[in-house]
Amino acid sequence: MSDEEMLRGCQANEEQAQKFLFDKYSRIMTGVCLRYADSYEEAQDIVQDGFIKVFNKIEMFSGKGSLEGWVRRIMVNTSLDYLRSIKNERFNVDIDDVSYKLKEDEAINSELNKEDLLKLVQSLPMGYRTVFNMYAIEGYTHREIGEELNISENTSKSQYSRARGILQKKVENLI
Repeated sequence: MSDEEMLRGCQANEEQAQKFLFDKYSRIMTGVCLRYADSYEEAQDIVQDGFIKVFNKIEMFSGKGSLEGWVRRIMVNTSLDYLRSIKNERFNVDIDDVSYKLKEDEAINSELNKEDLLKLVQSLPMGYRTVFNMYAIEGYTHREIGEELNISENTSKSQYSRARGILQKKVENLI
């Protein structure tokens, strides 16, 4: 099935086309959601919710840009919606609860693989992890992050800096 056939089929609510789209992108999107979630199971729940949104809004895809990029944006937004829903439980971290050290002049070279890096990012406190993912991986600006998460631009910058510091320290401890 071509991408064009898949897209038309999904827009017509055809189950086979929806399954094809899900099979094609679910693994990649699980990786996207895993960067925001605490566990694989939580990421899978977010992916499921995200694909429901994809199928409900597929007629809104204009064909400008890639379908994968459009699906990715929905997954990131679904992840952020999920984080907002649990914000009071886990998002806020007292600055005294996290020690960090940012070394400006030190470059870290390592043979870490993707799985190791993902585990390190997942070990960050929720707020730091979310800002780090949005800025470093998804390419949001600090202003956009502030608007999405209802925090100030300076808070976004601060949390990103602290996340980087924590990650650098953890990588140093591994090598």
